Amino acid sequence: MNGLELIALTPVLILVLGGTALLMAGAWYRQPDPLLAGGISVALAAGLSALLLTPPVQEIAGLFSSTPYARFFTLFWSLSAALMLVISVRYVKERSLPAGEYVSLVLFATAGMALLSSATSLIGIFLGLEAFTLAFYILIACNRHCDLSAEAGLKYLVMGAVATGFMAFGIALIYACSGSFHLPEALQGLAAAGALRPWGLLGWGMLLVAIGFKISLVPFHLWTPDVYQGAPTPVVSLLATGSKGAVAAALIGLFASGPSGWTDMTSLLWLLSALTMLVGALCALPQTNIKRLLAYSSVVHMGTLLIGLLCQTSDGLAASVFYVTVYCIASLGSFAIITSMADGTSEPTDLEQWRGLGYRHPVRCGVLTVLLLSLAGMPPTAGFMAKFAIFHASIQADFIGLALVGILASLISFAFYLKVIMVMFMTDETAPACHPGTTLEHSVLAICTGAVLLFGLFPGLLFDLIGSILP
Repeated sequence: MNGLELIALTPVLILVLGGTALLMAGAWYRQPDPLLAGGISVALAAGLSALLLTPPVQEIAGLFSSTPYARFFTLFWSLSAALMLVISVRYVKERSLPAGEYVSLVLFATAGMALLSSATSLIGIFLGLEAFTLAFYILIACNRHCDLSAEAGLKYLVMGAVATGFMAFGIALIYACSGSFHLPEALQGLAAAGALRPWGLLGWGMLLVAIGFKISLVPFHLWTPDVYQGAPTPVVSLLATGSKGAVAAALIGLFASGPSGWTDMTSLLWLLSALTMLVGALCALPQTNIKRLLAYSSVVHMGTLLIGLLCQTSDGLAASVFYVTVYCIASLGSFAIITSMADGTSEPTDLEQWRGLGYRHPVRCGVLTVLLLSLAGMPPTAGFMAKFAIFHASIQADFIGLALVGILASLISFAFYLKVIMVMFMTDETAPACHPGTTLEHSVLAICTGAVLLFGLFPGLLFDLIGSILP
C-alpha cells in the first residue's frame, strides 16, 4: 500500500487510530465524559474527512474503493456512530460501563462498516465484515451486571462464528472456480456457457447463508430478538442500523458493479424475501417487548430491501440505497428514545410500561410515533417514499408477485406499530414517569425526526445524491 492509497484511506485510519488512542487513554484515565467526547469527535472527524477529502486514487490495495459511493457510506456510518455515542453518554455513566473500551469498540466497528461498504474484493468483504462483528461480540456483552447481556453476547458469538465459517468456505469455492478474489474478475470467471459453474453456484449459496445470518433473513433470523432484547440499547441502535446497513451497502455495490453471480439464484432469493417479510411481520404481532418487536421489524425491512436488490436495475439499486438510509435513521431514533427513557437500573421495554406514557412525556412519545409511522411506511414520512420506490422498481422489473407480498407484509406491520402508539396514547391510565432525558439525547431525536420528515417531503434531495454516487 503506497502513500496515495493511505491518503484515500484517511477516514478509516482516523477511526482506527482514534479508537486505539482512546483505548489506551481509558486504561489510565477512567472519567467517562472526556473519553466519550473524544469518541464523538473522532467519528465526526472521520465523517468530515470522507466529505471533504478528495482521494487521489479510486481503489485501495485491490480490496476497497474510495469512490463517492464508498465515501457516502463512510460519512453516514461515522455520523451514525457519533449519534450513538451521544445517546450513550448518560447510559455509560449510570451503568458504570468501561468508557475507554466502549468508545474504542464503537469506532472499530464503524471502521469495519466503512470498509465493508467500500469492498471491491471477496477478501475485502471478509475483512470488513469480521472487523465490526468482532467489536459487536464484546459490545453486546459489555454490561456485566446484566445476565441477559451475557446471554445475548454468547448467542451472537455462536451465530457469528457459524456465519464466518460459511462465508470463508463460500469465498474459497468462488476463488477455486474463478481464480480471483477481485469481484469483477471473480464474477466473470464463475460463468460458463451463460450459466454459473456448479462450484460457483455452491460458493454463492454459502455466501448467501452467511449474509442471511448477518442481516436476519428467514430462516437465519432466530438470534435477532434475543440479542436485541439483551444487548445495551445504544449498542442495539448501531447493531440494528450500521451492521445490517453495511452488509446491504456492500451488496448494492456488488450488484451495481456488473452482472451478479446470484442471477441463477433468483427463485431462491424471491422465496427468501417473501418468507422474511411475512414471517417477520407475523412474529412481531404478538410481541410485548418493544425491543423484540423492533427486532422482528428489522427482519421485515431486510426482506423488503432484498426486493430492490433482486430487481438489478438502476431504479432498484437507487431505491435500495434510499431504503437503507431512511431505515437506519428511523431505527436509530427509535432506540435513542428507549435509551432516553432509561434510568440507572432499568429501561422501559415491556409495552405495559409504555401504557399512557404519551401523557407523561408527550414530546418524546410523539417523536416515537413519527419514527414508527416512518418504519411502517406512512406518508408524508421518508419511510413511505422508501417503500414506494422499492415496490415501484419491483413492478417495473416484473416482480409483481413479490411486490404484492411486500405490500401485504407492510399492511400487517401497521398493526404492531399502531399497537405501540395506541398503548402510549389511547388509554385512561397514566404510566409512571421515566427519566426526562438530557439535552444531548433530545438533540439526537430532533436530528432523526427532522431527517425522516425532510426526506419524506423532499425525497428528491436524497435521490439526486444517490443517482450521482451509484457505481
